[in-house]
Order: sequence, then C-alpha cells, then structure tokens
Amino acid sequence: MLMRISVIALNTYREAVRARVLHGLFALAIATAAYCLVVGEFALRSSMRVVSDLGAASVSMYAIVVAIVLGATSLYRELELKTVFPILARPIGRTEYLVGKYLGTLCTLAVFVFANAGVLLLALAAMSGRAPAGVVGVLVGTIVVAGLAGWRLPRARTYVPIPWAAVVAFFGWVLAVDAPDDRRVVMGAAVLAMAEVGIVTAIATVFSSFSSPFLTAIFTFGVFIVGRSADTLAHLPARLFGRIIHGAAVWLSKIVPNLMIYVPPRSLLTGEAAGASLVDYILLSTVHALAWSVALLAVASLIFRRRDFL
Repeated sequence: MLMRISVIALNTYREAVRARVLHGLFALAIATAAYCLVVGEFALRSSMRVVSDLGAASVSMYAIVVAIVLGATSLYRELELKTVFPILARPIGRTEYLVGKYLGTLCTLAVFVFANAGVLLLALAAMSGRAPAGVVGVLVGTIVVAGLAGWRLPRARTYVPIPWAAVVAFFGWVLAVDAPDDRRVVMGAAVLAMAEVGIVTAIATVFSSFSSPFLTAIFTFGVFIVGRSADTLAHLPARLFGRIIHGAAVWLSKIVPNLMIYVPPRSLLTGEAAGASLVDYILLSTVHALAWSVALLAVASLIFRRRDFL
C-alpha cells in the first residue's frame, strides 16, 4: 500500500515541478523577496524586521496560491488526459491514488516554501553583517551543485530540487545566526505555512474530486477566506449585523478550519510572548492541520470512490 502511494506521490511531484506556472510563481516569489529588500532599505533601524515580516507574509501568500493552483489542476489533468484509467486498472485503490496525489502536491509545496524561506534567510544573513559576496557565493554554489547533479543524473533530475531546497534553508538558517528574531519569524512562518497548505490542499482535493478546476479554485479560495476570517466571524456583533447574520457567521466559524492559527503575531514567533512556546505552538498547529487533512481526505475519498468517469 505504502509503495503504491509513494509511486503516485512521486509521479505527481514530477509532473507538478515541470509545470511552467510553478516556475513563474517561484520567480514571482523571489522577485517579491527582492522587493522586500528594497522596502527594508527605507526603514532606518528596522530594515531586517521589515524584510522578515514582509518575507514571512509572502511565503504564506504564495504557498496558498500554489496550493490552490496545484490542488485544482492535478487531479483534473489526469482525468482530462485519460491517464487515470490505466492507473486505476492496476491493483491500486482510488483512496490510495487520491492520497498519493495529495502527498505529491505537499512535497512540491515543501520545496517551494523552504526554497523561498532559504533565500529570505540568506538575505537576512547579508543584512546582519555577513559578507554579501559570501552569501551570494553560497546560493550560487548550491545552484551549481544542483545543476551538476541534474546533469549527471538525468533520470533523477526532477528530484534534485528537494535536497536543494533543504540545503538552501539550512545554510540560510545557519548564516542568519546574527539575526535570531528575524530568522525565527521567517522559518516559523514557513513551517506554519506548510501546515496551513496541508489543509488548503485537502480542501482543494475534496472539491476537485467532483468539480472542475475553475470551480475548485473558487470554492477553495472561498473556504480559505472564511478560514482566515474565522475569529472575526465568531465575534460579529449581533446588534450591528442582526441575529441571522450573526448566527450564520458563528456557524461558519465552527464548521470551517480556523486558518488564523497559522498566522500568529510576531511576538509569538520571536519568543517574546509571555507564557507561550513557539515549539509547542507549532506542534499543536501541526496536529490541528493533520486532523483536518485526514478528515477532508476521508471525505474526498468517499466522493471519488463513488464518481463515475464515463
């Protein structure tokens, strides 16, 4: 079972990482990181804080966009090209197929998120006093090594970005040691973004199991907006909006995952919040994301197993 799921997951990752839209979004994310550096230059004593805050927000934002795009198109592409039929004709269940697609999408998102976070951490390292030439050399060196590995191992070329993203994030974390608060903000936001996109991808999987890519993207984005507004919806004043709207808002806030958990205040990420531990918070947030993802995948599997492709 695990072998069959892993094969589907790796194949999903291989197809996603070749998509031009993903390359374009990653280039846009890097351009946003460069823009954060420009904005930070206008902040005299808080340049690193501006870069880390804007960078953390961009990591979360682009991760959500990629999750919606991949979640909405991955399964539909298989159905449109009819490649799902020979796959399901083999001894593999529809649930295994769906879980494999989900895990492959998460793997792609992990590469995207941690590569983006690693570049931001390297920028913070240069701003905190590290020699810019050395920081650029580290980044260029990892790219060259990854390129050589892809050239020498053509069959594994599409998997090279996985270790490359991990290495870039590691070097960024190590080199940004002189900016402890800011590197905690960026890396904490990256880890929480991965937990959040786990839920968003599962939501997209539910809708894509019975709907078109366009409607899947619209529905997923709508649920995401409600999830990010769950705290606000739960406290809408009845006197101002009326009892019906207040009741509907409270009901929505209870049935939709609260995604505000994954965008905590800066004080919690830096460890300045009294009585709060970042590690404990991330662990609880991950458990919350895992529970929602499993539940949503169970719903998606139930729908997908009953779907008639003819």
